[in-house]
Amino acid sequence: MHLFKKLNSIRYSYIQAQLTTVAFLTLIILVTLTLIDLIIDPSWLDQAIIMLFSIIHFIIGSIIAILIGFRSSGRLKSQFDDLSVMIMQLSRGNYHTRFRLEEKGEVSRIGVELNDLAKKLGDQVHYLQRLADEKAAYAERAHKIATIEERQRLARDLHDSVSQQLFALAMMSKAVVRTVKMNPEKAQSQVEDLAETAMKAQNEMRALLLHLRPIHLSNQSLSDGIHNLIAELKTKSDIDFELIIDQFDELPRFTEEHIFRIIQEALSNTLRHADASKVKIILKSEPEHLFVHIADDGQGFDWEQADQMKTSYGLKTMRERSEEIGGQFNLRTKKGIGTYIDIRVPFPKKEADE
Repeated sequence: MHLFKKLNSIRYSYIQAQLTTVAFLTLIILVTLTLIDLIIDPSWLDQAIIMLFSIIHFIIGSIIAILIGFRSSGRLKSQFDDLSVMIMQLSRGNYHTRFRLEEKGEVSRIGVELNDLAKKLGDQVHYLQRLADEKAAYAERAHKIATIEERQRLARDLHDSVSQQLFALAMMSKAVVRTVKMNPEKAQSQVEDLAETAMKAQNEMRALLLHLRPIHLSNQSLSDGIHNLIAELKTKSDIDFELIIDQFDELPRFTEEHIFRIIQEALSNTLRHADASKVKIILKSEPEHLFVHIADDGQGFDWEQADQMKTSYGLKTMRERSEEIGGQFNLRTKKGIGTYIDIRVPFPKKEADE
């Protein structure tokens, strides 16, 4: 609105300048005629004629000045109006608008600069749109690849564990049917083995279903996500869980998600392989680090042997996730003593004064 008022005052400024010129010329004429009357004193010239002539000159000159000022300022005002319209279009995101260059001058130079600015803004918008499209396509491809890899992993795990155990259950069931009448004592032993195999298959399925949980925390905090996960596992297993978790109000979301997935992977391995009765999870705030400790009292395993087998896939995933958030991953295990995972993630605390 303020700019609009300024543009409307262009004509007034032109007319005011013209009227000032007329008034100045009228004053010069008045002074000149007065001096002639005083010095020469012609008979045809007196004060009344001087005042009449001055008034007539001022009136006629003012009318001409108004007409000339109005006409002369019309084109300039039109150019400023075009500039105002173009600026308004640019502010609304219409970068295809261009200023009409009719003649050279200061206004035309401003128009050239505005045209260049509009072109640059338009190019930047197209570039950002292209980047957004490429980012969306890349994210979609990455999601598809991750989904395929996860499906392949689940298919491999189902084939290597649950499928073989179910096949074993079927064979053992047939054997029990054949021996139950002939040798009841042997059949009882086979039924016990059958129950143990079924329990292992059930634990394998629970561990695999744990991988089907959402990767993200779904707007939960890390602490809430872990508590909800453990609460669900308590209803499906006899493991005794112990949680010691500090609150982290400003932990980066990316870090929270990775830590959550690491704990998820560790619990999955415990359910599938450890045969543990107790699991302990600690998330503790240290001066310069976030300390994560996951321990179970299971049967443990030979690290060198596991590192050479496909079963180390989960351990490799946990290590990679730790490294992605700048953490140090340390695993200690041995057959018969359980498994202990320690992770330290850089996370400097803010000073109290800040």
